[in-house]
Amino acid sequence: MCGGKEREMEYREMARKAKSDSYKMAGLAEEVRNKALENIGKALRAESEKIFSANGRDMERAEKDSLPGPIINRLKFDDHKLSDCIKGIGDLIKLTDPVSKTLLKRQLDEGLILEKITCPIGVIGVIFESRPDALVQISSLCVKSGNCAILKGGSEAAESNRVLFDTIHKAGVEAGLPEGFLTLVEDRAGIDQLLKCHDEIDLIIPRGSNSFVQHIMNDSKIPVMGHADGICHVYVDSEADMAKAIPVIKDSKTQYVAACNAAETLLIHEDVYDSVMEALKDAPFEMRFDEEGYSQEYLDYIISVKKVGSMEEAVDHINHYGSHHTDVIITEDEEKAELFMDGVDSAGVYVNCSSRFADGFRYGFGAEVGISTGKLHARGPVGLDGLVTYKYKLRGKGQIVADYASGKREFKFKDI
Repeated sequence: MCGGKEREMEYREMARKAKSDSYKMAGLAEEVRNKALENIGKALRAESEKIFSANGRDMERAEKDSLPGPIINRLKFDDHKLSDCIKGIGDLIKLTDPVSKTLLKRQLDEGLILEKITCPIGVIGVIFESRPDALVQISSLCVKSGNCAILKGGSEAAESNRVLFDTIHKAGVEAGLPEGFLTLVEDRAGIDQLLKCHDEIDLIIPRGSNSFVQHIMNDSKIPVMGHADGICHVYVDSEADMAKAIPVIKDSKTQYVAACNAAETLLIHEDVYDSVMEALKDAPFEMRFDEEGYSQEYLDYIISVKKVGSMEEAVDHINHYGSHHTDVIITEDEEKAELFMDGVDSAGVYVNCSSRFADGFRYGFGAEVGISTGKLHARGPVGLDGLVTYKYKLRGKGQIVADYASGKREFKFKDI
């Protein structure tokens, strides 16, 4: 067993390898990255039985440990989820390369040309919940965007994650990716060690409980992007069409209760409250009416319900209790819909559709590494565009600043 200092050096070396290889990843042509993704998709299908067997062992252990139903639902990785992952990889290959896009091209003077060009972030550490499919999605997105990734999945999915990692890593290296393009951390102690690697890791994306995300933010100098709780709302306005409202409420709550974009609070205008409650009397979820639930992320077949007197009251409630993730209004009044979307301070604000659409795959981003409720760099489902930054490239012909400072030369700004 390694001592504390040895363990720290082990993780530091792991991070340094990823950092070194991140420069190689950034220089790979789109064709190489797409070929690697194609290889990964084929390898996942070829190793499906080994993957399912590992997942079966994780599921057995989860059942034996009496883990909550939502966690077991997330943990399951069957042929349907594998097929979705492989399809997602295929869709990702077809997407426009997010690297080396020209965002701005400007002449500063004759023969002095400035360009703003997208480039990979570098090394991204992603700490995610017990969803094996998340490992596939995150790895694929990082390959497409030219980043190296250090992954730490939930211990409940340890065997599934190990087989998936081995499969993806081998296929990627065979297709020309550097060894450090993907790293798997298996023990929880590794998280604290990696948080010290602020010179090697460029960004941390944590997916977990509020307290866990706060721990990450407070214990590292590395920039953090992500969200903690997913307290999403559906507000049924006085002008709602019940034929739309009831299916949207049910889908938002029950389509996948363990997701962060599932609705946790239902706000109903007093004018339609009785009608909505009557229509939901046989709904497959429990309704709670106490104030204590307004800040609760149930991740279960439970929803908090509150009667409100106006749309403004609903907006105030959402901005106070919500997690700025995704919130929905159901109304036929277009003016109210616009006021709601402008007034609610969330990454996703919807009209007459389910909160479950808050997803990188459903946005056409080629899946997501997570959802950010912050306001800097990326917001909402973080897909390819959220995994690149930019640099400025300036090409000249011997120009010096002294000539412009003295007035000998003048700038001739022009976008080209």
